[in-house]
Amino acid sequence: MELTPSAHVDTFARDHLPPVAQWPKITPLPGPDRLNCGVELLDRTMERLGSARPAFRTGDGSVWSYGELRERVDRIAGVLRGPLGVVPGNRVLLRGPTTPSLAACWLAVMKAGAVAVTVLDAQRPGELAAICSIAAVRHALCDARSVTGLAAAGVPGLRITPYGGDSPDDLLRLARGVSDDFSAVDTAADDVALIAFTSGTTGRPKACAHFHRDVLAVADTFSAQVLRPEPDDLFAGSPPLGFTFGLGGLVVFPLRAGASALLLERAGPRELLPAIDRHGVSVLFTAPTAYRGMLADAAPYRLGSLRRCVSAGENLPEDTWRRWRERTGIRIINGIGATELLHIFISAADDAIRPGTTGVPVPGWQARIVDERGRPVPDGMPGLLAVRGPVGCRYLDDPRQRDYVRDGWNLTGDSYVREPDGYFRYLSRADDMIISSGYNIAGPEVEEALLSHPDVTEAAVVGRPDPLRGQVVVAHVVLREGVPAGEATAEALITSVRERLSPYKCPREVVFARSLPRTGTGKLQRYRLRSPADGAGSPGRAARGQALQ
Repeated sequence: MELTPSAHVDTFARDHLPPVAQWPKITPLPGPDRLNCGVELLDRTMERLGSARPAFRTGDGSVWSYGELRERVDRIAGVLRGPLGVVPGNRVLLRGPTTPSLAACWLAVMKAGAVAVTVLDAQRPGELAAICSIAAVRHALCDARSVTGLAAAGVPGLRITPYGGDSPDDLLRLARGVSDDFSAVDTAADDVALIAFTSGTTGRPKACAHFHRDVLAVADTFSAQVLRPEPDDLFAGSPPLGFTFGLGGLVVFPLRAGASALLLERAGPRELLPAIDRHGVSVLFTAPTAYRGMLADAAPYRLGSLRRCVSAGENLPEDTWRRWRERTGIRIINGIGATELLHIFISAADDAIRPGTTGVPVPGWQARIVDERGRPVPDGMPGLLAVRGPVGCRYLDDPRQRDYVRDGWNLTGDSYVREPDGYFRYLSRADDMIISSGYNIAGPEVEEALLSHPDVTEAAVVGRPDPLRGQVVVAHVVLREGVPAGEATAEALITSVRERLSPYKCPREVVFARSLPRTGTGKLQRYRLRSPADGAGSPGRAARGQALQ
């Protein structure tokens, strides 16, 4: 595959892509060879719908119109290319809570022809140092409240420019001194626009490179053809912009549709409910855990403005889907995506939804189930999910590229079944399958049964090594406030699961926990529950009904 001549002066990102022979088969959507996704999302939308439309809102009621957003973006881009000396292709790290200013910085990096490396505000100095090393980052735009943690990373040669503070070198102060007439860099459609790091449950984080055309591709597939937003929609959600689920749902998708987004610095269930009520949110992006959390506290709030609800990040239990439908009348749009593929590639909406399944391939994508050798398996048989489409995995300088991409397909690491009607049903992460006495047990299936019990707010199921059975099923459970964590409750939960599932799938041990380990993006870290070092799931610590200390 021959790439279009690059606009990048600093060619690090393109130089460190894997060899083209190791790429998956990619079928780009029709489009020009040269485009800048920042221009397409902002300037072209303004040309279609005007500059007065609201683009971003904040929890305190502030509103940025499309015209105001473009002016601020172009001034920031001018600072990048002028006083800060950023050249096309330089990697620019972005750090801060979810605000319009952070989103404006991301758009400015796009228009300046640089490469955005957006990180989570909660990431620690050691994590930030690793990211900066892998992506060779030398420039950073950082919320003034988050500078200390970034500075503590001790990245050699890193120039940190704060924004939102009162220092003389504050980005927004510098931006007031430059022109708002900025000519965006004429990037190639296949110039790298962003490097997204996997949340990394174990080992060295993986750097996923995505092109300008990829950013538009996820908007023109999942968003345009499944979600189908309208210009008057107001988006909101919990995922941060350092998570590609959040970048798509809170910036790319609303701007591509000419809609607006409510950007909340704090967006847990307790913040989302009053925000939906107060601001009239119509499109919501969050994880299954948050939907369950909101169900518990939803009674006082008006949720009638909701039109679309999207769930991703982890498996959506059918019970959660049905309870949300009963409470709001909204059918949650379930989906699976991956940092390597930028956003959601299997989903379904409206009458096409089959509760308990993820859905079907999004238009423009293909999916199949394969065995460990990459051979397709029949419908109804479990195997590994393999997908391909307009976006594909391209790790920077990482031998794990060969594991993720095989025979032109992206292997996501998920175990799935394709039903005879073409719907894909999630089983587990490939390494989360529990094998006990010869039986294959998918942990999420047991979790779903546990979550249907009214006393359970969170659940994680893992296998513990056992000399007789190979593994036994261990359930880690967070109980509803006020429910006693003891033998009687454990027995009640096991009985409840036994009523829903075959006996061999029932937990043999229950561990009560105050919380479950999750990544900064909200993904459950089951590996920590399997690790004796964490004191969970190891013999002698996980007696039935015992609470974690």
